[in-house]
Amino acid sequence: MNIKELLIKQADDLSQKRAIVFEDSQISFPQLKINSFKVANYLLGKGIGKSERVATFLSNTPEAIFSQLAIFSIGAVVVPLDFMLTEEEIINFINHSEAKALITQPKKGVSLETIKSRCPSLKEIIISKEENPPESSLEVILRESIDTIPLSDADEGDLSSIFYTSGSTGHPKGVMLNYKHFDNPVKTIDHFLKVSADDIFLCGGVPFSHVGGLDYILLMLYFGSTLILMERFHPFEFIKNIAQHRVTIFCIVPAMYVAILSLKDYEKFDMSSLRFAVVFGAPSSPVLLKKFHKICPNAFLSNGWGMTETAAPNCMVPPGIDRIDSIGKFAPWMQAKVVDDEGRPVAAGSQGELLVKGEAVMRGYYKEKEMTDDVLSKDGWLKTGDIAKFDEEGLTFIVGRKKDMIKVAGEIVFSAEVEEKMSRYPKIKEVAVIGVPDKLRGEVPKAFISANESIDIGELREFLKEHLAHFKIPHYFEFLDELPKNRTGKIDKQRLITP
Repeated sequence: MNIKELLIKQADDLSQKRAIVFEDSQISFPQLKINSFKVANYLLGKGIGKSERVATFLSNTPEAIFSQLAIFSIGAVVVPLDFMLTEEEIINFINHSEAKALITQPKKGVSLETIKSRCPSLKEIIISKEENPPESSLEVILRESIDTIPLSDADEGDLSSIFYTSGSTGHPKGVMLNYKHFDNPVKTIDHFLKVSADDIFLCGGVPFSHVGGLDYILLMLYFGSTLILMERFHPFEFIKNIAQHRVTIFCIVPAMYVAILSLKDYEKFDMSSLRFAVVFGAPSSPVLLKKFHKICPNAFLSNGWGMTETAAPNCMVPPGIDRIDSIGKFAPWMQAKVVDDEGRPVAAGSQGELLVKGEAVMRGYYKEKEMTDDVLSKDGWLKTGDIAKFDEEGLTFIVGRKKDMIKVAGEIVFSAEVEEKMSRYPKIKEVAVIGVPDKLRGEVPKAFISANESIDIGELREFLKEHLAHFKIPHYFEFLDELPKNRTGKIDKQRLITP
C-alpha cells in the first residue's frame, strides 16, 4: 500500500469530506494530507528517511494518526509503542529497534531525559501536548513545516513497521510487517463487509500501537470513509457516538460488549445505522452477542480472527451465515490447516493447532531468528498457538489457546470452553479461567468472576453440571469487582496468575 499516493488522491477527490472526527474537532482529507506531509518533511529535514525506524509513544489522537502516516509517507519504519508502557519498557523497545527518532507526549512516570540518556540510537525527540512547546514540538511542526510532497518513497516489500507484543521481561517480540502487508486488513474487511466511502467507522479506544488500531487508519484512508475517533474506550460515549454520528461499522473485543450491556438504559440509544458489529481478539460468548444484537437488529454480527503476526484480520463470518460461535472463513488469499502434534492435518471436526500461510504472514520477529524459526516454517506455515477445528462447511472454530490448556488428571480442559459455558449463567458479568496446581490432579481450573449480583456457589455448580463434564468445572471461585484488562480490552490473565 502506497500511503503517500493515497493521501494525495483522497485530498483531491474528497476535498470537502471529514476524514477524522475527534471530540469537538473535524479534520478533512486535505487537512489530513497537509498535516501528515508537514511531519514527514520535518523528519526528512532531520536526516530521517527511508528504512529509518521512528518510535511513537502517543495516545489515540489525530496527532498519532498524522505521525504514523508521516512515517509511512517517507518509507520509514514505525515502531508504535503502547501508551500504557512503563519507562523501562519504552527504553527496552527503542534500544531493541534502534529507533532514530521518538514522537511522544508527556506521561507521568516517564522521563524523556532518562530515555534520551539511555537510548544511544535516538537523534530526535518530537514532543506533543507540552504546555510550553519547544521548536521541535509537534504543534510547531504542524504550524511551520512545509507541506510539499515528501521526496522519499517506499516499495511494497520494504519494512513498514515493528509491532512489539511483549514487555520488558524476556526477549522482545517485534513483529515485522512490510508495506504490502497493509493491503491485507483492507482487502479482508472489504471482502466480507463490502466497505465504501459512505461507511462511518468508530474507533472506540483500540490503540494505534496495535494492528487493530492501525486497521482503522488504513480503512479510513483507503476507502475515504470517515473515522470517529475516541482517545479511550468509554461504553456510554461509545454508544452515544454511534447514535450521534450514524456509525455503520465497528470492531471491538468481547469485554467491550460486556461494558456496554452493563450500562443503565443502553437500549435507548438509536443504533439503526449500524451495518456490522464485529468482534475480534478473544473467544466470544454467543449468548452475550445475541443480547447485544437486540439493540441493533439492523446490523449483522460477525466474529473474526487474526494476529499481529498475520496483519489481522484474516477470517470472518460471512454475512448470511448465522454462526456467531465460529470465527468464519479465511480470505481466499490465505491458507489454513489444523494439525495434530506430529504436524499431520486432521479431519473435519477434530481439534488441533491452527496453522496459516499466505501473503498476510509476517516477515518474522525483528532480530530474533530463533524465535521466528520456532513458529514460522521454511515453506511459510505459521504456528498460531490456537487450538481449532473445521466443520464440514469450512467454518473455523477456535477451541482455545495452547497456553490456556489445563491438564486435569490427564484430561485436557480449555479455558475458553469453561468461560463460554459460565458466561451463560445470568448473574455472571465476566469470567476468566486459569489452571492452578493441585497435588492430586496436577492442575485444576480456577474461575475469577465479576458478577452482576450475589452468586450462590452451590447453585452455580449445579448449573455447570448441566453444561460441563465434572473435571471441567472449576474447583475454586474468586470474585472481583472488575477483571483486569490489557490495552486492547482483553482480560489480562497474566495479572490473575501473578497478581
